Amino acid sequence: MGNNTIRSAGAARLLAAVALFTLGAGAVWGQATIAGCQVFPANNVWNKRIDTLPVHTRSQDYIRAAGLGKKLVIDATLPINVVGPDQPMVPIAKIGESDESDPGPYPIPENPFIEPGGDAHLLILQTGSCRIYEMYGAKREAGQWTAGSTAIFDLTSNRLRPDSWTSTDAAGMPVLPGLLRYAEVQSGEIRHAVRMTVPKSQRAYVWPARHWASKNESPALPPMGIRFRLKRDVDLSGFSREAQVILLGMKRYGLFLTDNGLPFNVIATPDQWPPALLLELNQIKSDSFEAVDESELQIGANSGQAGPLPPSGALQVEYASNLSVDLSQAAVFVIVLTGDAKLASIQGATPGQQVVFQICQNAAGNHKFAWPAGVLGAMTVGAAAGKCSTQSFVATAGGLYATAPGALNQ
Repeated sequence: MGNNTIRSAGAARLLAAVALFTLGAGAVWGQATIAGCQVFPANNVWNKRIDTLPVHTRSQDYIRAAGLGKKLVIDATLPINVVGPDQPMVPIAKIGESDESDPGPYPIPENPFIEPGGDAHLLILQTGSCRIYEMYGAKREAGQWTAGSTAIFDLTSNRLRPDSWTSTDAAGMPVLPGLLRYAEVQSGEIRHAVRMTVPKSQRAYVWPARHWASKNESPALPPMGIRFRLKRDVDLSGFSREAQVILLGMKRYGLFLTDNGLPFNVIATPDQWPPALLLELNQIKSDSFEAVDESELQIGANSGQAGPLPPSGALQVEYASNLSVDLSQAAVFVIVLTGDAKLASIQGATPGQQVVFQICQNAAGNHKFAWPAGVLGAMTVGAAAGKCSTQSFVATAGGLYATAPGALNQ
């Protein structure tokens, strides 16, 4: 590291303290949001890139079972109801699978949008609390609501449903986070996994799924919760810009198998999708996908947090006038200024993560350092030659917040 000796004893003490915290990997800025709610913490498995994970040993079997040569279909039929914090709560009079459902009450609006067809999903996102309320087989009769199953998810938490419980999806996973939305396609990037179906699945499930939906124990069938991705070598250059956004998202974040249904059927919200775009995506066939083994991402059996955990040590950032830091790489970041610099990019932060920056002047000193927007409460870095300024932060959904006054010129 060359300039490691410039690191002060104060920073070493901060390093020891930071090592006590559990850190995760993910991106805070740019994460998918709906109505002001982040869709699960940044380190949740739904938000984890899988483009570098190994191919599953059963990948070919799973693709063959789903159906070779089947076209990718975007089924834009599942709406989301957004309600405010003051939406009146409504009891659910009868729930078919009550032993594996969350009884409610639910903040159902007067005339909610319900998925057409037999599944009749009713999805509600409540702002303020950032909770999603999901119903399967939703029906209102004689002024009372009934459902086949129900589930409540806290978008601020990584907690999974109880093991072996269903949800409103066969896999026991939430429906809303996996929906494809045209608005995010227009934004230019998909930053989460989407949900998909296959005709036949195995009587098994893998993390983060909690439930199976089959009587067939054949290991050649895909289990619930298995994740697919579009193969890296699929050429996207001939596709339209919006099709490339969707397909690149499928390369990076993939598709979770969450229910039985048509092969490689991806569910989307009923936005103003251009028909030509949906037809264009039919050119992609099931053979262009592969199953991945994401077992190395699992940190806990009952948590959706995805690893691996970043190291707890210090990392010296190579000097540049415009610096970029990946917070998933360490707990303490040492920057030695040999000229004026700006911290232009921060990536890999996880809400709740503790991180320390130590900004040091070289022998000449008097170099300026600028923090980016989204870093609040940070000190002005000292200019004394050969001295370091140390500042500790906590990561939140909105950025980095200083946790204490910084130490100048040590």
